[in-house]
Amino acid sequence: MNRFIFFALVSVCVSGSYGFLFTKGTTTPEPTRPTGETTQKRTTTPSPKPGPGDAKLWALLVAGSNYYYNYRHQADVCHAYQILHSHGIPDERIVVMMYDDIANNTQNPTKGEIINHPDGEDVYHGVVKDYVGKDVTPKNFLNILTGKKDALKGIGSGKVIESGPNDHVFVNFVDHGATGIVAFPVGELTVKQLNDAIKEMHEKNTYDKLVFYIEACESGSMFRNVLPTDINVFATTASDYDESSYACYYDNKRKTYLGDWYSVNWMEDSDIENLQEETLEKQFEITKNKTTTSHVKEYGDLTLGNLVVGEFQGNKDGPTPKKPLPKVPYSRGAPSYEVPLDILYKRLAAATSAEERDGLTQEIDEMIEKRGILETTVKKLVARVALSHDHENRLILSRPQQINDLECHHNLVKAFSEHCFDFGKNTYALKYAYILANMCDAGLNVDEVISHMRQVCKPVNGIELIV
Repeated sequence: MNRFIFFALVSVCVSGSYGFLFTKGTTTPEPTRPTGETTQKRTTTPSPKPGPGDAKLWALLVAGSNYYYNYRHQADVCHAYQILHSHGIPDERIVVMMYDDIANNTQNPTKGEIINHPDGEDVYHGVVKDYVGKDVTPKNFLNILTGKKDALKGIGSGKVIESGPNDHVFVNFVDHGATGIVAFPVGELTVKQLNDAIKEMHEKNTYDKLVFYIEACESGSMFRNVLPTDINVFATTASDYDESSYACYYDNKRKTYLGDWYSVNWMEDSDIENLQEETLEKQFEITKNKTTTSHVKEYGDLTLGNLVVGEFQGNKDGPTPKKPLPKVPYSRGAPSYEVPLDILYKRLAAATSAEERDGLTQEIDEMIEKRGILETTVKKLVARVALSHDHENRLILSRPQQINDLECHHNLVKAFSEHCFDFGKNTYALKYAYILANMCDAGLNVDEVISHMRQVCKPVNGIELIV
């Protein structure tokens, strides 16, 4: 099949439902957005602004990926740091986790610099990098968020969120995701782990208000009908429970995407707005309206939307509000799962020599072949555990609207990542993680499913960088 035709077909499939694993020649209509998430109704009475010293602001900024094709994730987080720092949150209360393999990467033509917009300035300068490389892990993230300083001794800067009962905490996570999962360079964080940590913080009274902004595919599944509405937590996500988030701003010079639509939309808004007047709800609405490639969602206690953005992104007047950056000719961008392949096709189209074209063609063929191995392995696993042919089809084709058994889901995710394909290293595998939630909903025995995983995945365990 002509490679350009193949890529077009893949893009069409990914931008709709992901339940096309073993079907061809059909497309799925745009999914209807179900209503009824468990959320707190918002009141219209604005919350009073805190007085000086009423609350300390803390922030945890995480880029959970590595490799140059994921340039955009670290660009997003560096930009977020610049916003918070310029609005008065001191570095000792900002914790940054990023692999830090982009700014000085051999593929980066502007060494020591990272940009988040084609006409944007360097956002890498001055960023405090508390945890880099192998220290960017789910375990460290949870210990930082829950303030376990002793657990971080000898690791990175050792900084944690040491917030108290009057403090506000802002968490911005940017990376790949799937049903009930956000990924790290190695391993993943499950919906159970994240929400257990939030509940622990609430029980220990380590915050007054807590806000999450999460950029990841299917990120709505991290909160949908799981996050309580009465513990002063407000979350917004780049996408609903069943759809990809999208990369944006492909840069021909750097040969990669510079940002993600949800992230650049909220940050470019923060760059130009008065954060002491704009509310979280207004920023959410602006971001939702500008992000046309996915459905930006909100969860938890929606009354927190009446608070001003500055109570989480910095309550001091920042520099003179910037003028809006020049508009970039609209391009839909790429679904996050397809970015590595999309970049290779763009580089192939721009190649100027036969040698370069041959090299890129080989890379594309190898990536497609590895993806085929992954899909065949998943198909074999489903066939092993399914109770019938119809059950097999349901496991593959249905999309769970929520995760009903967090414990089962957590155990199957960790087992698949260990015995089959590490979700952190093989982010394309995340596209099929919803099947694990379906297995839990079907009431399949967890131990038996894991036993089948060990057998089916033994030939492929250890394959890396399917991407």
